Amino acid sequence: MSNRERIIQLLDIIPDYKIGYVLAYVQGVAADEEADDIFCQRMLENYENDPDPEKDVTYTLEECKKEWGID
Repeated sequence: MSNRERIIQLLDIIPDYKIGYVLAYVQGVAADEEADDIFCQRMLENYENDPDPEKDVTYTLEECKKEWGID
């Protein structure tokens, strides 16, 4: 039996007064996934549309450590 099938089976024994909790949890889990995808897509679009000509410049760890005064 898959996890999905087990969850559906368990819903039959959950009392009605607790169904609201289950619904809220499942909606939260589903929303988080969609919100994460939207956030990541916006981050990518913002980066791709950034007009800064130096946005693709890379620095080595050694260069960064030297600039930050870290030995």
